[in-house]
Amino acid sequence: MKVALIQLASTDDKARNLVHAREKIAEAAKDGADLVCLPEMFCCEYRNKSFIAAQEPAGGPAYTMLSGAARENGVWLIGGSIPESEGDKLYNTSFVFDRSGREAARCRKSHLFDIAVKGGQHFRESDTFTPGDEIVTFDTEFGRFGLCICFDMRFPELARIMALDGAWAVFCPASFNMTTGPAHWEIMFRSRAVESQVYALGCAPARDEHGSYVSYANSIIVHPWGNVIERAGAGETILFAELLKSEADSVREQLPLLSARRADMYRLERR
Repeated sequence: MKVALIQLASTDDKARNLVHAREKIAEAAKDGADLVCLPEMFCCEYRNKSFIAAQEPAGGPAYTMLSGAARENGVWLIGGSIPESEGDKLYNTSFVFDRSGREAARCRKSHLFDIAVKGGQHFRESDTFTPGDEIVTFDTEFGRFGLCICFDMRFPELARIMALDGAWAVFCPASFNMTTGPAHWEIMFRSRAVESQVYALGCAPARDEHGSYVSYANSIIVHPWGNVIERAGAGETILFAELLKSEADSVREQLPLLSARRADMYRLERR
């Protein structure tokens, strides 16, 4: 399976971002991608007031563009994430569309990015978003894949449960910043890959040094053995890689971590 991670530059103009994303999806498809992934909040700037301004319900302009782009190009499409409104709630949501443009999965970010790093980043997603409460996998002709969003990837339980549910690759639209990115981005994806013996893929926005939120960028694809297959720099690019289920199967045969688990021991008992 050939995958394409689109490290996209976004602006404060939602309509312009949607047109640009559609063009890049077509470019990735033309180069043979079977599955295309966009970054977190590709349709707007990464800040709370932009989330509110760009919000839409399922079926809105971004959703419709993504569905149409998947259908027009005959690709599986992980639509990064968008600010999805439902009633009086707002979610950081990733929609997945199959080759016919049909919605195949919906992942609402379950761990909201509320941090205050001394001397670094301060941000509170919970000022705007409501957390989701589902662990998401979806099926394709290539097998089953897992999906989470940015801060979710820091919690190894999610990737492990996806792997136990049959996923052999985990995709993560994300937008790490210049405080957490240099420190944790690569090691986090390599850790999830090694722990759960899956391909781990992170798709980030391109870096704008003058933007309201400076993305670390560095979109990444990690093999189940833990080695980095592909990694982007700071600028806008499309990252391609061939993923093989047989590679994940081989790693699991050589190091039978999943079958060797002692689930009977994994509980905290205070004495």
